[in-house]
Amino acid sequence: MDKIKNYQNIITTLLEEYAAIPPSYPTSLRDELIIDTQHNHFQLITVGWEGSQFVHEAIFHLDIIDGKVWIQQNNSEAKLTDELIERGVAKSDIVLGFQHPEARVHSGFAVA
Repeated sequence: MDKIKNYQNIITTLLEEYAAIPPSYPTSLRDELIIDTQHNHFQLITVGWEGSQFVHEAIFHLDIIDGKVWIQQNNSEAKLTDELIERGVAKSDIVLGFQHPEARVHSGFAVA
C-alpha cells in the first residue's frame, strides 16, 4: 500500500475511534467527522447549540501535505503523535503544524 493511502487509513481509523467515544458535553452538541481523502484533510469537530451560544470547534484537524501528517489542531488531552507513531506513521513524517516554524526544530518531529 502506498504511504499516502496508508496514512489516510491510519488517520481515518484514529478519528473514527475518537468520534465513537460518547461525549461528555450536552447532547445538544454533536461530533462530526470530516474526511476528505481527495485533498487530504481530516477533522473531528463539535457543532450545535449550547443554550444561546452556537458552538463550532475543531477537536482534531490533521492534513497530509507533501507526504507528511500535519497536526494542525488538537483540542484534547490525546497524545496524537504517540498514537500516530504506534499505528505506523514515521516520526520523521509528523509535523506539528500548530507550532511556529522556528519552534519545530526543537520538537523532535519534522519541521515541514
